Amino acid sequence: MHLGADSKSKTFVGVKKMSLLSELKPAHRKKSKRLGRGKGSGKGGTSTKGHKGQKARAGVNIPRGFEGGQMPLVRRLPKFGFTNADFKKEYDIVNLSQLSELEGELRIADMVQKKIVRKNKKVKVLGHGDLKKALTVEAHKFSRSAKEKIEKQGGKVLVVSKTGKV
Repeated sequence: MHLGADSKSKTFVGVKKMSLLSELKPAHRKKSKRLGRGKGSGKGGTSTKGHKGQKARAGVNIPRGFEGGQMPLVRRLPKFGFTNADFKKEYDIVNLSQLSELEGELRIADMVQKKIVRKNKKVKVLGHGDLKKALTVEAHKFSRSAKEKIEKQGGKVLVVSKTGKV
């Protein structure tokens, strides 16, 4: 690449010229459409809105899907399908890393008191983190890795049944 000075533009050949504030040109601005300024303008009279009708009136705001009073398509079609959202099982998640700081027997009531889980929620223990001591942990569900890590340290896993008994 040749880096000699170019006589016309006072820059080096092959090197992009940096833009300077003094060399900026005004940005192109499109003129706004001036409506209702007489017949001679070509946009007078109805001001490009046509004759009469809802869209020719002032303050027009037609909602999406509105079909002029006709029953909208979305309401004409039948509902179908199924969702299981009402029956979804939700658990408060507890990781072993949170339990490793605690000692002894951990009941759900103890976890609620220490604000690890919320009241009246099911609890699931996951195996993220490591335990350094034996713990007895009560919960509604345990992941396989959490169960293995707790039992490996000599702890116990207490699964709460649907009736609330261990």
